[in-house]
Amino acid sequence: MTIMTDLFDNENSERAELVRLRHALQDANYRYYVLNDPQLTDREFDMQLKRLQELEARYPDLVTPDSPTQKVGSDLSGRTNGFEQVAHRYPMLSLANTYNREEIEDWVRRLPDGVEIVAELKYDGLSISLHYENGRLVRALTRGDGVRGDDVLRNIMTIRSVPTYIPALPAYYEIRGEVLLPWQAFERLNTERAANEDPLFANPRNAASGTLKLLDPAEVARRGLTCFLYHVLGDNISGLTHTERLEQARHWGFPVSEHIRVCHSVDEVMDFIAHWNTARKELPVATDGVVLKVNSLAQQQQLGFTAKTPRWAIAYKFPAEKQLTVLRQITYQVGRTGVITPVANLDPVQLSGTMVQRATLHNEDFVRQLDIHEGDRVWVEKGGEIIPKITGKESGSSVSSEPYRFPTVCPECGTPLVRVEGEAAWRCPNENGCPPQQKGKIEHFVSRKAMNIDGIGEETVDMLWQKHLLTNIADLYDLKVQDLSGLEGMGLRSAERIIDGIEASKQVPWERVLFAIGIRMVGETTAKKIARRFRSLQELQWASMEQLTAVEDVGEQIAANIVRYFADSDNQQLLIRLQQAGLQMEAPEEQKTVQRHELDGMSVVISGVFARHSRDEYKQLIEQHGGKNTGSISKKTSFVLAGDNMGPEKRRKAEQLGIRLVGEDEFLEMINLSQNN
Repeated sequence: MTIMTDLFDNENSERAELVRLRHALQDANYRYYVLNDPQLTDREFDMQLKRLQELEARYPDLVTPDSPTQKVGSDLSGRTNGFEQVAHRYPMLSLANTYNREEIEDWVRRLPDGVEIVAELKYDGLSISLHYENGRLVRALTRGDGVRGDDVLRNIMTIRSVPTYIPALPAYYEIRGEVLLPWQAFERLNTERAANEDPLFANPRNAASGTLKLLDPAEVARRGLTCFLYHVLGDNISGLTHTERLEQARHWGFPVSEHIRVCHSVDEVMDFIAHWNTARKELPVATDGVVLKVNSLAQQQQLGFTAKTPRWAIAYKFPAEKQLTVLRQITYQVGRTGVITPVANLDPVQLSGTMVQRATLHNEDFVRQLDIHEGDRVWVEKGGEIIPKITGKESGSSVSSEPYRFPTVCPECGTPLVRVEGEAAWRCPNENGCPPQQKGKIEHFVSRKAMNIDGIGEETVDMLWQKHLLTNIADLYDLKVQDLSGLEGMGLRSAERIIDGIEASKQVPWERVLFAIGIRMVGETTAKKIARRFRSLQELQWASMEQLTAVEDVGEQIAANIVRYFADSDNQQLLIRLQQAGLQMEAPEEQKTVQRHELDGMSVVISGVFARHSRDEYKQLIEQHGGKNTGSISKKTSFVLAGDNMGPEKRRKAEQLGIRLVGEDEFLEMINLSQNN
């Protein structure tokens, strides 16, 4: 009996693990492809995916069509974000990953005898499929969900190396490749973002993906994307092998990598991998592995596909690059929100084509967990080409046995630090008196995505601060040309341009003003959602916690920050001055009528497929009527907007908690009835 009970408990445990893994990997895919905010390394993801495959083989009744084992990750953003979704003529699948020789040998054993294998670099960017009709580029689709992708044609046309017209070619063909942001452009972009205290892109792949989904082609062009193409598709294209088609594409003028080798054994493959594991550090773009493909197109067709990967191709992923160096000093930076961040100052070390001298240590807990001290020899890693991080120290290299001590006062203003319960960061509470916080707020306020005041950067803010011309954001609107034109490096024309930019900022819309004033944790996207619900400063400053948390992505912490901001007398005076200066503190009249309040305080989960509107359009309708979109069902869920093919897990959870399911017609009728009352 005990044995049977143990088996039953083990089965329940594994079934629960399967569901948890599926949800975790779905979330990881969403963060990687859509948010460009990866939380797992490729290897961590693949190991968890392999475990999920094992569990699904054991419990096939739990396999669902949306499982990460059954479909590729999706980067779809859709027409509501400015891009049309178009079906792929040929499915655009992902590749299975390998990490060692044994896995490559296992793949080769499943191929025909004597097969030629093409080894080529795996560039780390965003997959793209270019469609040409009668020689003209007519569509450019992202991978999307493998079946359909976003058409980003207008942004692709900003990439100089991509031909927009090539005459005398087949009437239709498709060529696929990778859109990339070169290392130099990546470093420049992250430097700009750091100056604006925007979140840094983790790696060039995320930066390329985020850039390609921008709605402003001029900004896309400014960032400097490039492209390598590696796969030609079509019915009337010459060539019996993959390499022959690539050579043809190169002849036509397409950017095709020169770093390709036809191999006839695993030894030759491993030689290619070993060479590029080192040589790739000198390349101007990021690579994260080597792709292996069967060269013969006939053999490719014979081998076919699984549900999400081709059997005739596989990817080998390079191990994370790491180096040993000395941690010379730990310094402390104060951000505009008061967070104190420890920074490791290192002996310079070369990693993935860049010289690394500094790496964030995140917070006190991180340093304590690694047990590192100044003078220790530490490992610095770029896993998947991400921003440098310290992963540990050399055994026996510690120069001190004393426990690490975080500062107790702000290194800039001397104010005692505080640590909010549940947070890892120490913070300087002197928001209106700590110089780095005040200067950081001004730099954020004038930044491109906020008030977009041209000519004022970090150096100018520091100079005006030192001259006592700026102490807060409202002081900007008291500046005059004569205040600036006599300053070092500031001529009359530069001064006039700055004043013109300050005057023009008075037309910046309410949602960007809300982002610009710098309420803690209210980023650009969150500010837009709040501004859609609260159409003026006056309406927002009297909002209750309940009203605030009803807005999508506004949890209790953000809501508390908003309430705290408006309760501060210094902030109240600041806002009065900004209003008097003429800033837009409310939405235009024509926009105010859009927002309704029928769903005020309601949390809604969307699940399934709909006929009348897309999921994104329903999310907008929920927000426009005062509701909050949430991704998972809980006791706080008001109802589920349920379409066809609703996920079985969500249906089961709703039934368990007694959450009402509302159909598409009922939901629309509910809104219409509310509007007519």
